[in-house]
Amino acid sequence: MSAILLQENSETKDQPLREDIRLLGRILGDTVRSQEGEAVFDIVERIRQTSVRFHRDEDQGARRELEAILNSLSPPQTARVVRAYSFFSHLSNIAEDQHHIRRTRAHALAGSAPREGTMGHALDEAQKAGITTQQLKEFFDTALVSPVLTAHPTEVQRKSILTLQMNIANLLAERDHGPMTPEEEEANLEALQHTVLTLWQTAILRSTKLAVTDEVSNGLTFYDYTFLRQLPRFYAQLEDHLRRMDPSWSATELPSFLRMGSWIGGDRDGNPFVTAPVLRQAMRMQSTRALRFYLDELHALGAELSLSTRVIDVSEPLRQLAERSPDPSPHRKMEPYRRAISGIYARLAATLRQLDGLESPLHAVGDAPAYATPAEFRADLEIIDRSLTVNGSAALAKGRLRHLRRAVDLFGFHLASVDMRQNSDVHERSVAELLAFVDPDIHYADLSEDERIALLIGELETNRPLASPYAEYSEETRSELDIIRTAADCRARFGADAVVNCVISKTDGVSDILEVAVLLKEAGLLRPKDGALDLNISPLFETIGDLRNCAATMDRLLSIPTYRRFLESRGNLQEVMLGYSDSNKDGGFMTSGWELYKAEIALVEVFAKHGVRLRLFHGRGGSVGRGGGPSYQAILAQPGGAVQGAIRITEQGEVIAGKYSNAEVGRRNLETLAAATLEATLLHPESAAPCTDLFLETMEELSEHAFKAYRGLVYETDGFEKYFWESTVIGEIANLNIGSRPASRKKSTSIEDLRAIPWVFSWAQCRLMLPGWYGFGSAVKAYLAAHPDGMERLRAMHRDWGFFRTLLSNMDMVLAKSNIAIASRYAGLVSDPALRDSIFSRIRSEWQDSIEALLAISGQTALLESNPLLARSIRNRFPYLDPLNHVQVELLKRHRTSDSGEQIARGIHLTINGIAAGLRNSG
Repeated sequence: MSAILLQENSETKDQPLREDIRLLGRILGDTVRSQEGEAVFDIVERIRQTSVRFHRDEDQGARRELEAILNSLSPPQTARVVRAYSFFSHLSNIAEDQHHIRRTRAHALAGSAPREGTMGHALDEAQKAGITTQQLKEFFDTALVSPVLTAHPTEVQRKSILTLQMNIANLLAERDHGPMTPEEEEANLEALQHTVLTLWQTAILRSTKLAVTDEVSNGLTFYDYTFLRQLPRFYAQLEDHLRRMDPSWSATELPSFLRMGSWIGGDRDGNPFVTAPVLRQAMRMQSTRALRFYLDELHALGAELSLSTRVIDVSEPLRQLAERSPDPSPHRKMEPYRRAISGIYARLAATLRQLDGLESPLHAVGDAPAYATPAEFRADLEIIDRSLTVNGSAALAKGRLRHLRRAVDLFGFHLASVDMRQNSDVHERSVAELLAFVDPDIHYADLSEDERIALLIGELETNRPLASPYAEYSEETRSELDIIRTAADCRARFGADAVVNCVISKTDGVSDILEVAVLLKEAGLLRPKDGALDLNISPLFETIGDLRNCAATMDRLLSIPTYRRFLESRGNLQEVMLGYSDSNKDGGFMTSGWELYKAEIALVEVFAKHGVRLRLFHGRGGSVGRGGGPSYQAILAQPGGAVQGAIRITEQGEVIAGKYSNAEVGRRNLETLAAATLEATLLHPESAAPCTDLFLETMEELSEHAFKAYRGLVYETDGFEKYFWESTVIGEIANLNIGSRPASRKKSTSIEDLRAIPWVFSWAQCRLMLPGWYGFGSAVKAYLAAHPDGMERLRAMHRDWGFFRTLLSNMDMVLAKSNIAIASRYAGLVSDPALRDSIFSRIRSEWQDSIEALLAISGQTALLESNPLLARSIRNRFPYLDPLNHVQVELLKRHRTSDSGEQIARGIHLTINGIAAGLRNSG
């Protein structure tokens, strides 16, 4: 009976979601009818109904009927069908996001205890655990939580489409704000209809390939949507919560520990289009976005603070600030706050002109000197805050002014710290060229690792620069020197937080790290005489082999006194980046997860031995195959000591839009990162650690079997490369205008050279999701064959070990989003029947074995039984997603024959967009 009541309760709560989906679906259907005609609408419905039959039981009659319908469509008809299903996926996403917001608000209004993943819940748990106010203050004083936005070729959304989706979300939200009058409801419905019509008439695809500056511009839109306003609100709510817990917080402002980072404009690993001028332009664009936001907020603040000295008193610093203002208006003579703000506005306008060469949105009242630093700007705002507080107007300081002060502290004049990233091979060649010019007898490439380290340490102990203005260096070396010098210029111009981290891809030895230190010295970012290092040098360990060796590499690095001296200037902190994508592509999902976990344990031990603070930078993607999945559980599942109050995490591809295009959803995602970091640091959840050494041994054995199965398929099966290129859309993805970075590191079809992002994205498109599960079924079968009683141990691991449970939970999601019937249609694209049957039969068998093993271990009777929200989402959207796959298969057939043309290619790209939207975390 209780189960029935729970189901009824859930269905009642989800009723508004179903209503929203029906509403949006009806509006879209009416739009298709009015714009394309009844015949197209009927085709869309026939495809949907036939696809449902095919999905339900792989009905061969339905398969033949689908093929007949799709083969009969002309290219223009196909494009209309694809657009209809693509836009339904987008509209379903909007409805789901709005429902999450609705449920969160209902939870808060009911006065219920804070949910997991909120700071309220984390702080309540800390109180229960006896964590003191002093311990909390120490945590916040040293903490750093930083989501880092990256540009990668999986984000298929145009800004115009995103803007329209935001408008639809806002109109849906209006319907939740209380009962509407008939006139209000009619106006809302009309606005929804108009917006959906505009969406239908807007091109989904870009007509030209993105430049890096386009990617910067796209990334900046999420500051408008979410970060600029929601981060200050997050801090205000957190401060208020802390002060309710303990009034002593009123005397101490919370440090800005949650900050944004970016790779867009600084990540040049394999991207020849990221250059010194591009980095400079990216920083200027970021600065402009921050300063114009401040100017807009100052203008609004001036309108609010009309306080007159005829009524109120002001502090002496405020009076002086007002007198320094160039504001000549007699109307504001008795309004000191407005005069002070107009003076601040004038100074900030001068700052915009000086830093970015642009004029302010509104004319300043007069000339004023530019601010030298954000701290000067913030000091003026604090004068206003203190004057309001001590003169009976504290309530007026709690709104816009409070948020603006926090925004300036968070974003400065730079908006977000831009990381630089480059491949270690490039650094090696550049350093070799610099050394060869100084001493032609040095053949750096031929030196052993020990000889390289000794040579590089010698360079780091002298102030002598290596680069000469008289040398003719290669274009590659000139580019490296230029971008490092530009980084130094950006720090001087926009503030030290503008560029803070330098990431080294493909790190496999100590010399890779010391080479970067030598290059930084050339730009004055490392100064031997002072023992000063201005940037964090972050080695990135990516492959399975690199992960296994990373602790030994860091142990040797931290044993070098010269390097340790530079670390002291960085607060004795060393960042290490771990790559999820490439380790997964290299060794498979299970082995990648396990080697990452072991690497973290080993790094924690090494850093503790040397007395150095460790900060981990997780190179997670959106999909499970690239380390994705729920961030809260992933952070809590880290081994003990791996989250020492500091964590950086990449946010990539279409996941950025999914998480941060909606303001409320964005704030919740940011809060989740902060809450998980606090809990993992202070509460050390027991579930993050294995209960027994037997668990570790079991996981090691499972990983070995999974690694063997994955490598056996992907790297050791003759013809697999051909199978992959013919059965997926990888070739078409490489030509889609969705990123500035090439899909492969080299001009080849080799899987070794292919980037992990398009590798995972391609498997998602054909609904196999292979990188997120392959090898698990084989691993469990092999383990149980050797340990007949091992199932109980595996179930205990799932019950008692957070790492293992999270691993299987992510795989559960991936397998639920896979569809072996649809995948079989993509397998049919392989030209060699014997190759096709041989490989796909292995994949199908492994897929079935993996599902059976997962259900047996977790105790579920069906996939996603423990995640009803996601199960509901799949039920709602997949009848409209599956047709896109069927259409894509037919278009691929045409594209790869003489029937190919621009309309066919465009249709394929439309299906890629729609499928990515429907899956939500496919890249």
